[in-house]
Amino acid sequence: MTQSRRNFLKNSLVTASAVAGGAAVGFLGSKAQARPDLVLKPALTEHSFLPDTLTSKVFSYNATGPAPVLRARQGQPFHVRLENALPEETTIHWHGLRLPNAMDGVPFLTQPYVYEHETFDYIFTPPDAGTFWYHPHCNTLEQMSYGLNGILIVEEEKDPGFDQDLALNLRDWRLGSDGQFIKLYQARKSARSGTFGTVKTANWQENPLFEVPSGGLIRLRLVNTDVTRIFKLGISGATAKIIALDGYPTPGQPGLDQQSVGPGQRMDLAILLPEEEGVDVELINYSASTPWTVSTLKTKGPSLKRAIGDLKPLPANPVPIPDLASAEHIPFEFTATAESAPKSGFCGSLGFSFWAINRQPWLGVSPDPMAPMAELKLGKSYIFSFINRTPHTHPIHLHGLSFTLLKSNKRPLEPLITDTALLLPDEQIDVAFVADNPGDWLLHCHIIEHQKTGMSSFIRIT
Repeated sequence: MTQSRRNFLKNSLVTASAVAGGAAVGFLGSKAQARPDLVLKPALTEHSFLPDTLTSKVFSYNATGPAPVLRARQGQPFHVRLENALPEETTIHWHGLRLPNAMDGVPFLTQPYVYEHETFDYIFTPPDAGTFWYHPHCNTLEQMSYGLNGILIVEEEKDPGFDQDLALNLRDWRLGSDGQFIKLYQARKSARSGTFGTVKTANWQENPLFEVPSGGLIRLRLVNTDVTRIFKLGISGATAKIIALDGYPTPGQPGLDQQSVGPGQRMDLAILLPEEEGVDVELINYSASTPWTVSTLKTKGPSLKRAIGDLKPLPANPVPIPDLASAEHIPFEFTATAESAPKSGFCGSLGFSFWAINRQPWLGVSPDPMAPMAELKLGKSYIFSFINRTPHTHPIHLHGLSFTLLKSNKRPLEPLITDTALLLPDEQIDVAFVADNPGDWLLHCHIIEHQKTGMSSFIRIT
């Protein structure tokens, strides 16, 4: 890209970004800080995923290994500075957070690229507590597949009282037998369920072991940051309850049997550990033909003698309640499309178009102007129908907003609040929300090959 072209593209968003940035600072009020709380510096590194082997060309926000687990406080200003040390442009999207549009991290929809050696300040106040994560929205398949993502925890205003709080970043890596990256996708698989990784990890390790207090009550935060894999997670050796999904408390805190968690989704478990020391508790994935242990917890020390009755419900997040009687209904059909070679997007292209929303395939970020898929009025209630016309499952993610699951044509649904709906083959799910956050917000499948080959669009709230 020429320097003049680059400057033109950046300058085309200067006014909009300045206005939106001003709105964000106003949103923070007088507590906004001149200095960041922390700096994230994406860069190239090496890491040992396989024994006695260093994998090169790993991307991380932390030069020594996995990205740091960030912690913010609900209702308190949070300021992160991105300092790009990669040899390519990038951004940060804060997945699941209801934040000002200028902070959403989507190139040329909410902000310019952040080029090598440049910086960008993300400043926002998270209104919701829970488990979230962060990742680029630029060259998304490559940057995420090479390792660029991390967990963001927004802590409740009042400590919920667990004995330990442990976060696991679940993801695959496409590595050959020599421990180096192989081709990240295969086109024929992109047109189906997606291309799976070869090395399965939690926190960049195969089946890592964590010590936990005997007889304790712990919080285990599970984040599926993979670009393809849908997990079906269960626990062996302990009692576990699902206390939150996608950052929002679950009604009734159901016991964990096997719970599907798609790319982009999160699950918080409360686990009552065995009282005996030296006992293994296994987190197991059942989605494959042969289940495998994702991570192992080993009890240590004298029993804390906690009880499941010690578990209290997490406080609800302040999400506005939609008025279903007056809500406007808008359908979104997720379909395959005729295979074609699309024009190159600013943020990379896989070279094919396989998928569409309402019969329109879109790369997600393109040099061609595109109208929003729907224009919504600020403050009005809406019901979206997500209609899957394909034989594949799609985790459908909406930026900047949270919605309530209403009903499915295939299964009973709890009225969960979420930002990502796991849409089964031939399923229709109706969701409802209040359009309370102005701006342009992406709507896309979080199987990244699907997103990058057409299953992406955006809505506009004014």
